[in-house]
Amino acid sequence: MIRAWEAFKNRPTVPRARRFYPGGFEMVMTRREAALILGLREHAVMEKIKEAHRRVMVANHPDAGGSHYLASKVNEAKDVLLRKTKSPGSAF
Repeated sequence: MIRAWEAFKNRPTVPRARRFYPGGFEMVMTRREAALILGLREHAVMEKIKEAHRRVMVANHPDAGGSHYLASKVNEAKDVLLRKTKSPGSAF
């Protein structure tokens, strides 16, 4: 048992880095991309979508030094997940 514990303690450590979505934005935002932007599942309920949108917007709001482009993408992601989009694509 002691040898097993020593082997466990001496095993090589693997860094646990969070994996992020590689690449930029798509031309027309999909539900999958919108969910990735807000950190949700594609079929999240309205309350979770609004809560995640608020959390991300607080961190990226243009009035607080955030980017207008990112704020528009966050808003577009919320609209896509709430199925409120009328025209595809953001203002940029």
